Amino acid sequence: MDGALAGRRVLVVGASAGIGRATAVAAVRAGADVVLAARRGEQLDAAVAEAGGGTAVVGDVCAPGGATQLVDAAVTELTGLDVVVYRVGLATLRRLADTDAATWHATLDANVVGANQVIRAVVPHLAPGGVVAVLSSETTHTPRLGLVPYAASKAALETSLRGWRTEHPTTRFTCVVVGATQPSEFGVGFTMPVLGEALDSWMRHGLMQQDFMHTDDVARVLVGTVSTLLAAPGVAMEEVVLRAPSPVAGAGWSPEDAGATLPSELS
Repeated sequence: MDGALAGRRVLVVGASAGIGRATAVAAVRAGADVVLAARRGEQLDAAVAEAGGGTAVVGDVCAPGGATQLVDAAVTELTGLDVVVYRVGLATLRRLADTDAATWHATLDANVVGANQVIRAVVPHLAPGGVVAVLSSETTHTPRLGLVPYAASKAALETSLRGWRTEHPTTRFTCVVVGATQPSEFGVGFTMPVLGEALDSWMRHGLMQQDFMHTDDVARVLVGTVSTLLAAPGVAMEEVVLRAPSPVAGAGWSPEDAGATLPSELS
């Protein structure tokens, strides 16, 4: 709803790139007071410049005490919070048999533990009628070859959100399930030969769409959804699924057809 974000206090965690950055930029342009948080200060400064406003806070939700420090800095800057968007996500393309404990821990720390620690720190500062929107993945119900740890972490994240709703029923926790989106940094570290095997498997099982959503479009939908919720404090949206209106990819399809950024091995 137009104007619903004006003057609202918004924290976007994971705002240095991709959907998080685009969401923060869109929120600033919608009139919100926004803290953009992530590990990479230079990218945050660039996002603030692009948005024409907002405040950058550098922090690492996976570091000991990092989530609390980040939230405290945001609360000090904004004197409270109306909206929190958690977009941090880590994915490593690797078969389960090749996934060591360190990779599992890193994935769970970023996607589950970090999210829960941010929510834990946020809840006491969230204004009545506030919204916590956490981004998940369409892979949770259909794990893809090479991305099972990622899917498992997002499934755990979704279960956590259901738990938060049970313990804090007056706080609105929204799970945003997102399909393939570009441009983003998701997949920039994927390498051959696993990537080639994964793409072949995803297409054979009908798990790859011909067209991807555009990052800016997803951000506009997120900001619009949050705006609508803020204008209707008596309504909670527990889950929203965002996927491209597209058929599955067939023979001869390439990620480049969907505008995806390819690793050098495939470009």
